[in-house]
Amino acid sequence: MTAFSNLSESQARRLALKRQLLGGDTGLPPGKEGALRCIERLGYVQIDTVNVIERAHHHTLWTRLPDYRPEHIDSLLAEDRKVFEYWGHAMCYLPLADFRFYLGKMRSFPDWSSWQAPFVKKHAKLMEEVYARIRAEGPLAARDFGGTARSKGWWEWKPAKIALDLLFTQGLLMVDRREKFQRFYDIAERVLPDWVDTTLPDEDERELFFTRRALAAQGVATLNDIRLHLRRSPKKRTYADRLVEEGEAVPVHVEGLDTEFFALRDTLDNFVDAPVEGLHLLSPFDNLVIQRDRLKRLFGFDYALECYKPPAQRVRGYFALPILFGESFVGRVDAKADRKAKKLLVRGLWWEDGARVGEELKCALRMKLEGLAAFNGCAEVIGPKRK
Repeated sequence: MTAFSNLSESQARRLALKRQLLGGDTGLPPGKEGALRCIERLGYVQIDTVNVIERAHHHTLWTRLPDYRPEHIDSLLAEDRKVFEYWGHAMCYLPLADFRFYLGKMRSFPDWSSWQAPFVKKHAKLMEEVYARIRAEGPLAARDFGGTARSKGWWEWKPAKIALDLLFTQGLLMVDRREKFQRFYDIAERVLPDWVDTTLPDEDERELFFTRRALAAQGVATLNDIRLHLRRSPKKRTYADRLVEEGEAVPVHVEGLDTEFFALRDTLDNFVDAPVEGLHLLSPFDNLVIQRDRLKRLFGFDYALECYKPPAQRVRGYFALPILFGESFVGRVDAKADRKAKKLLVRGLWWEDGARVGEELKCALRMKLEGLAAFNGCAEVIGPKRK
């Protein structure tokens, strides 16, 4: 198939959805192998603490893998050593095969322009002691370190907890496993398998890798989309142009949009322009949703997560999930899992202006809510009530 240099808005949406594994049959194998392949395709899966329903990383994988279970990612991290936790877009699960491309961030520690530098200077001995204790005793969690914790903010955390996080950022410690969402840290040498390449790439190799990563995951992307995918270098113009010059990528015009896009040539050559069907309830931290400007530009969906707002300022609930139906966002639904009562409480439903709310959409939504309930260990869906 000849590569496009022009895409309609519909084609751009379809391409983005298919690359995000939301465009129909994903071809992924079942079980944890499918979860690994999914993370490799997306480049990362964001970890988040909010648990009114299953946490974001589990939700994002379940959206694309109907048989996904939380123990799959736990096993990939702690037993198979195929993924690792580190800073990507935010705190993420990342393919361990990509480890070397994060070494630059680890070795640039501390950030001398931030609060890290004075902390390291003041608590250098503490950091040495924390590291030495884990080396001697094996994996430990923050709770294993003494001192009283004050919980109101970052600067009131006990110093040992901050030291753990900074040793992790530095790459001296890695997450060995999680238990009830709490991290257990071990020294990196005991976590990294022998097969992992730890050769430090130069800047060009690293940034070209991340540019390819972003384009492969997003399908079609602006320079800012590429930069925000994994919070990379602002010099994306240089690296996108390099890929174009080498014939690996092409500039793309999306009809109706005046922003320049890029796509990998191989992605366009293999793009099957067919309608996207089905309904998804996406996590607010889903890879498709997390870049709000991109979401609005490509899909016309203006989304904000309101759980961080005071209750009186919320317009569409505490944790509204975007409803993707086919190629369009048609609404949002606020859900909470009452795990004790085994009920999924649907506290609000809001349709987008212009959404065609027929029986097909209502039936698809009901079925997906029942699936979400089961995934959250709930036997019954209560609601929704339209707001």
